[in-house]
Amino acid sequence: MMPETLLAIALGGAIGGAARHALSEAVQKRVRGNFPWGTLCVNVSGSLAIGMLAGFIGITTADTPTEPAQLMLITGVLGSFTTVSAFSLQTLMLYRSGHQLQAALNILASTLLCLTGAGLGMRIMA
Repeated sequence: MMPETLLAIALGGAIGGAARHALSEAVQKRVRGNFPWGTLCVNVSGSLAIGMLAGFIGITTADTPTEPAQLMLITGVLGSFTTVSAFSLQTLMLYRSGHQLQAALNILASTLLCLTGAGLGMRIMA
């Protein structure tokens, strides 16, 4: 990997991680309870954004982008912005703490809404 590509991904990752934290915290502060609304909001909006970007640049197959700007946005910014790892941990913690229904709802809502967001984003930009 070229140094400029690595730098672009790292810069995008820093931007995406900071944006994820800011949005997730802002949403979670406005809602009460055990359900991870902030993470759900980040995953859905990130899925919509990645779908729109893929549609805009014409990614229609399993091919990965190769241009540094595309890698910065898709792998760096949006890869760091979406929080599937946080989703997984929070869902597991809900389940282990006796909130099995909320854990199941988080899995269902995140999966359906994120896939819908990505598809909608691609459709908007196609």
